Amino acid sequence: MEYEGRICRAPMERASYMLPVMVGCSYNKCKFCNLFRDLKYRELPLEQVEEELQRVKNLGGNPRKIFLGDGNAFGLKMDRLRAILDLIDKYFPDCQMINMDATVTSIRLKSDEELQELYDRKVRHLYLGIESGLDDVLKFMRKEHTQDQAYKEIARIQKVGLIFDAHVMSGVAGKGRGQENAIALAEFLNKTQPDRIVNFSLFLHNQVALYEDIKSGAFIPADEVENMEEERTLIELLKEGPDGHQMLYDGFNDFLELRVKGKVPKDAPRMIEKLTEAIEKYKGEPPIYAYVKGDCPDLSMCDGGRWLWEMDDSKLAQYNEKEKKLG
Repeated sequence: MEYEGRICRAPMERASYMLPVMVGCSYNKCKFCNLFRDLKYRELPLEQVEEELQRVKNLGGNPRKIFLGDGNAFGLKMDRLRAILDLIDKYFPDCQMINMDATVTSIRLKSDEELQELYDRKVRHLYLGIESGLDDVLKFMRKEHTQDQAYKEIARIQKVGLIFDAHVMSGVAGKGRGQENAIALAEFLNKTQPDRIVNFSLFLHNQVALYEDIKSGAFIPADEVENMEEERTLIELLKEGPDGHQMLYDGFNDFLELRVKGKVPKDAPRMIEKLTEAIEKYKGEPPIYAYVKGDCPDLSMCDGGRWLWEMDDSKLAQYNEKEKKLG
């Protein structure tokens, strides 16, 4: 099948068979996201989904794990999800788990009985874009939930056995608020105990809504050192669950080609040491910002993080003056 759009899934799903059931994201309003900005959301016909399952079966495939794509497949209405799960069971009855992205709202719109039914139909991991531990940041970034709402809906899915996985984002709170966000986010994660945490340090993309806030001064981005310091504090504060549960953490700072991975808190010392080495390496250098252009995943740096795209003359003059001082 020719995949339309962009393949987007957590690194823990790289071994899963990705079954497209929709194009784009049904929400698609987060200020920082460029994954689906140019795609018109639509659900794929069930006939097309079945053809893809038949194709894989004819090739001898027998996946044990299936990931439903694209963004927020959990937001599909129950009748549509049931039909897709029926098809999966028809072609791959040995499949052990079906995972997908979700939002707090998509959970809220399903009853307790429906959540239980989905668990009974082999749905397991739900990846939620938590992003920040601060409500004002969530509102500014146009996330469709508050912390209290997230607590409530996560408790509902965990009650029936569904597994909560968290997407978070260093740098999302902006300059000077990294430590504040890390503390708030650690409190949230310690209470909810996701199975997996994926941390993608914030890209500053020149074709998303957040760019306009950067140009206007409404959002002042943190540099990469502050983002790494935020991530270090987050890892330092993460604790095991009351049952000894260790969270699997995978942190990406792709702009600096830095990745920290392990179980927390067990592997935290090793991960913190790696981050500290990187922080010390870049701390004495001019600030680096994760400015990028292009379409994910084929992003490219904007002049090594030093150039701020097309600025008006006054901002460009200020930037050049700052560069002279740094030089």
